[in-house]
Amino acid sequence: MDGYLGIIVIVALVAVLAVGGLFLLFRPKAKDLPPVEAPPEPRAPGVEEPGKAGLGEQDGGTTTTLPPPAEELLKPPAIEVPPPSAGRMVRLRSRLARSQSALGKGLLELLSRDRLDDDVWDEIEEILITADVGVAPTRAMVEDLRTKVKVLGTRSPEEVRGMLREELLAQIAPDLDRTLHTRAHGERPAVVLVVGVNGTGKTTTTGKLARALIGDGNKVVLGAADTFRAAATDQLQTWGDRVGAAVVRGPEGGDPASVAFDAVAKGIEDKVDTVIVDTAGRLHTKTGLMDELGKVKRVIEKRAMVDEVLLVLDATTGQNGMRQAQVFAEVVNVTGIALTKLDGTAKGGIVISVQRELGVPVKLVGLGEGPDDLAPFDPEVFVDALLGD
Repeated sequence: MDGYLGIIVIVALVAVLAVGGLFLLFRPKAKDLPPVEAPPEPRAPGVEEPGKAGLGEQDGGTTTTLPPPAEELLKPPAIEVPPPSAGRMVRLRSRLARSQSALGKGLLELLSRDRLDDDVWDEIEEILITADVGVAPTRAMVEDLRTKVKVLGTRSPEEVRGMLREELLAQIAPDLDRTLHTRAHGERPAVVLVVGVNGTGKTTTTGKLARALIGDGNKVVLGAADTFRAAATDQLQTWGDRVGAAVVRGPEGGDPASVAFDAVAKGIEDKVDTVIVDTAGRLHTKTGLMDELGKVKRVIEKRAMVDEVLLVLDATTGQNGMRQAQVFAEVVNVTGIALTKLDGTAKGGIVISVQRELGVPVKLVGLGEGPDDLAPFDPEVFVDALLGD
């Protein structure tokens, strides 16, 4: 019996050992764990991870760019190269045609009628006066037109247009010298003084004139003599920076004559072609301010001759602009008119009245708000725009 039990115990032990061996032989192996990587080093914002540069969205990555170097952020804006002034009025003719169509087309329609009685001539006169031609020039035009109509008798549309074109040109005086005197005199620059009342666009006209002169190959210095209005000085600085023109400015509320003098001195030192001085907007009713404008001109003349005194007039002000022109002409001897906003009014007759009253030619016209919308005035282009094609 004891021997039998011993055999059973041995057999059981062998079975247990056999099962344990099989378990160790066939148990599932543990999966290999990924290698442990060191944590990435911290990087500055915007710097790409090595090996990841140029990854696009299709690669599952994102593209980052390096910030520009500090010296690039400090670079001044690129200097613009303006177009030359020649031919500008021809290019801007369509703007004149749109704004002045009532004047030209109205006159052509009335003069083309078979019968021109007193009522028709009254309408013609009304159109001319409404367009700010002025009373005296209007009467002269109507008298001349009446005479020509009697001579012509029956008139074709081409004859009417030719007759009206001839009369308008005669009133605008195409023979007036419209040369803008901006050439240096030996070692001294030409000096242009820009004057006018507040709101006519003096500073803008000054900046646009600088662009036009630089586009024609001239070197320019700007004088910010409107020291009573900081915004005007900053505006002129912006115009100068865009085209590479030096700007001489003074302290806010400083002496305008001193700034003008310094601008001319810098122009002489830098050997530039033209110095353009922007003055404060003087109200023609303020005697003291007008006297100060005369002082600015006298101080400039201690260093150089003033070649041009441009009076900036707003074409939309009509006959009020005429009164302004007369007062300014008495103080600083105006040599030319810059007529702004001529594209936005049907009162183009101001060209005729201002020249007739002052004997001073319109030399520049503003025909839009763009930086290159200031053009030398061309009487023939102007009249053709009035009459249309």
